[in-house]
Amino acid sequence: MSAQNVPAPDSGTQTTDAQHAGTRNPDAQHADAQNPDAPGITVIGLGQMGSALADAFLTAGHRTTVWNRTPGKADSLVARGAVRAASVAEAVEASGLVVVCVLDYPAVRGLLAPVAGSLRGRVLVNLTSGSPEQARAEAEWAAEHGVGYLDGAVMTTPPGVGDSANMFLYSGSPELLAAHRATLAVLGDPVDLGPDAGLASLYDAGLLGLMWSVFGGWLHATALAGADGVPARDFTAVATRWLKTVSWFMTTYAEQIDEGKYPGDDATIDVQVATIGHLLHAAEARGVDNRLPELHLELMRAAVAAGHGGDSYARIIENFRK
Repeated sequence: MSAQNVPAPDSGTQTTDAQHAGTRNPDAQHADAQNPDAPGITVIGLGQMGSALADAFLTAGHRTTVWNRTPGKADSLVARGAVRAASVAEAVEASGLVVVCVLDYPAVRGLLAPVAGSLRGRVLVNLTSGSPEQARAEAEWAAEHGVGYLDGAVMTTPPGVGDSANMFLYSGSPELLAAHRATLAVLGDPVDLGPDAGLASLYDAGLLGLMWSVFGGWLHATALAGADGVPARDFTAVATRWLKTVSWFMTTYAEQIDEGKYPGDDATIDVQVATIGHLLHAAEARGVDNRLPELHLELMRAAVAAGHGGDSYARIIENFRK
């Protein structure tokens, strides 16, 4: 059975937290603080991010079961009403929706492979960071064991979990995401990237690269302005407004990239080669490291040398594709 077709509602018919309270889990008495009508959630992995995920579910009133290799990491969550599972098997059996956030994909498989039978018929949401290839392999493993699977990427740091302004990227079964959207939305805005389970990891890698590039450009520019006594906060107030215009350029260039045509009707590469010279001169005069803009200039010059000086900056993508 394909993982995309596994019916596994949030609440499920699995062992409930209340049943655990009467049998093997002394921490289950704290579950009374939860909303008994809310879907049950299990969170496996209580590092900074996993703890933030569990905290958001608790805040939203979900009956939340948690497990971590070091049990003490669950103490604060248990004090707030979470149920501490004594084992991975107990954690999985407690809920129809299982969220895992651990160090890496091998750790995910190491924890879940021994309890694959208990996972059957449930939904696994993997928010562990990894590669697209690892995500696709995990989706195949889940499908082989009758487990519904969503791979995800958390596009914020732990303090941002629970804020709807922050994105959580999901790929895998759109049907499963639709069925559990309301539950997952308590973590942040769920963004559906489609049925290819590897896309959340792919987007994650690309977006982090974009972030670091923006950080690098901002730090270079802030150092440049700061050399003349401009406070970082003053420069940044103008820079963040400028980024709105930059995002407009990106949207326009994206259409050019998809079409494979790069009309230089806004600003040609030739013009930008000249303009970046002003940046390099100003930074050099102030003792600012110019390696980042020099890389951009190198890419621009390569495009000009190939006869594309009259094209838009979007043409540079062809250099990256090599």
